[in-house]
Amino acid sequence: MPAGGVRPVRQAAVTRAELMRAVQARVGVSGAQASVLVDQVLGALRDAILEPGGEPVKISGFGTFFVRQKGERMGRNPRTLEDVPITERRVLRFRCSQILRQAINEEAE
Repeated sequence: MPAGGVRPVRQAAVTRAELMRAVQARVGVSGAQASVLVDQVLGALRDAILEPGGEPVKISGFGTFFVRQKGERMGRNPRTLEDVPITERRVLRFRCSQILRQAINEEAE
């Protein structure tokens, strides 16, 4: 817990509509154009992540998205304490850049 014993207020997630409004304000385009821009960027990011071969997607100054293969393992149902097999799967991971990490830590000070 932070100093003073006060927990920070949890903020709601940033929505697609909020991203669109931010692009609209910063770039100076219409709402429809901002919506298309946000959709295109998110679509390109999604396509790059899903591309066969599993290469990491690096965005300079922001971070790296990569897909990781997790093997099959045994888990436990916390309600019944019954052992349950968890199948192998692919998971999306994100590692922020050093620049973003420094900006986060500067903001916290």
